Amino acid sequence: MPREEGTVFVYNKTKETFLAYRVKVADSILSRLVGLLGKRSLALDSGLWIVPSSGVHTLGMLFTIDVVFLDKNLKVVGLRELLRPFSITGLNLQADSVIELPAHTIFKSRTEIGAASGARAKSHFAPQGEGVRV
Repeated sequence: MPREEGTVFVYNKTKETFLAYRVKVADSILSRLVGLLGKRSLALDSGLWIVPSSGVHTLGMLFTIDVVFLDKNLKVVGLRELLRPFSITGLNLQADSVIELPAHTIFKSRTEIGAASGARAKSHFAPQGEGVRV
């Protein structure tokens, strides 16, 4: 499946499973502010990687999401499954970024805190055309 321009894929290296194939990177003030607001849903193979971030909210959102908190080395330092609309996660002080994913993605991918990681993002973090391993 071809990825959209400006997206990365997210891979759980420990469990050898993909979390999403089309994750947009929100690394500007505006893109982080807007996030997923205004979206009616999130496609099963997509997500939003918010950099930097140590917490999120779903105020104004219409659907439930899963949230993966990553440290600066892209190691999983926190998880929130099934975060409902109009909720707030609270800050994870170990987190440097957050990935918002469709509901049940964490369970399906068997992602756990402490998952082995490596960075290969199609953004300013590493070489173009690669993905993020969590």
